[in-house]
Amino acid sequence: MNTAEQAGQLIMAGTPLTAADDARSLMERSHLGSVFLHGRSSRSAAGLKQEINRLPAMTAGNAKIEPLVSIDQEGGLVQSLRGGQWGTIASGRTQGTWSAAKLAQLTGDWAKDLARAGVTMDLAPVADTVPSGTESSNAPIGKYGREYGTDSTKVAADISTVTAAIKSAGVIATVKHFPGLGRVTGNTDTTRGVTDAKTTANDPYLQPFQAGIDAGAGVVMISSAIYTQIDPDHQAVFSPKVITDLLRGQMGYQGVVMTDDVGAAKAVSNVSPGNRAVRFIEAGGDLVLTVPSNLARSMMTAVASKAAQDQDFHAQVEASVTRVLTLKQEAGLLRCSGS
Repeated sequence: MNTAEQAGQLIMAGTPLTAADDARSLMERSHLGSVFLHGRSSRSAAGLKQEINRLPAMTAGNAKIEPLVSIDQEGGLVQSLRGGQWGTIASGRTQGTWSAAKLAQLTGDWAKDLARAGVTMDLAPVADTVPSGTESSNAPIGKYGREYGTDSTKVAADISTVTAAIKSAGVIATVKHFPGLGRVTGNTDTTRGVTDAKTTANDPYLQPFQAGIDAGAGVVMISSAIYTQIDPDHQAVFSPKVITDLLRGQMGYQGVVMTDDVGAAKAVSNVSPGNRAVRFIEAGGDLVLTVPSNLARSMMTAVASKAAQDQDFHAQVEASVTRVLTLKQEAGLLRCSGS
């Protein structure tokens, strides 16, 4: 793969859930390797699968590489496919009151529905713990009931159950938002400078993330907040201390690391789109999510250009591409023809 093709494997761009194949042109012209289905819809699984099947695969040597197709299907207010055959998925807060058996059964059923529709990756579960009594003031998670609970040990057990159930259905589980958004007040989608001054590198609130990793999460999503007890100088998404030292080193995670949306998010609006992608990969990350698809090309161009000029960065790009392709292979999205 040339550098442009490698860069394409490291970007995930948004495409409307109501017209999933709108990304075809961008994928064909710019080697885009992954898409995120955004919006809300009650459309049929069969109709969605038809459009997903029209998304082009990439050929590299004797390998056929299909795109990752992701969606936000947590439950509660964050349920992209809803109504009709999809029904209503309870919020994380409600799911956290269920028995492990019920949680595993229902999560597996929802994930199987996604798999039948051609969705290969769910941006779930939410592993953030929200302290009791702060739910309403926690803008990104507690305000919407997205958390599984207020006790990190209990949340860790639920995250293990949910992650394993999603994986068993043949869908990639994404544990988010590392190292946690449960203690902040601002929402990184709409606010700059969101800061967590409590979470440490040995915090009990990291337990749910470790549980998801141990249960087989294919991806860990990084927060765009600042964690002053870990790295006061960088947002987590641009922090080697968070991604390389803590997540990959201390916690032993060697899989794919992705951003939260860094296309429209206010938290990163002071950084150019291309530099958002470059700085994330430099910090040890792999897959850059931009919901606005019109930013994907500038991100890919910046990554490819930097890789062509900087040998160390090129090595990081190759390592990231290897992790993404390994994930795709494990998900049945990369196949090699016989010699």
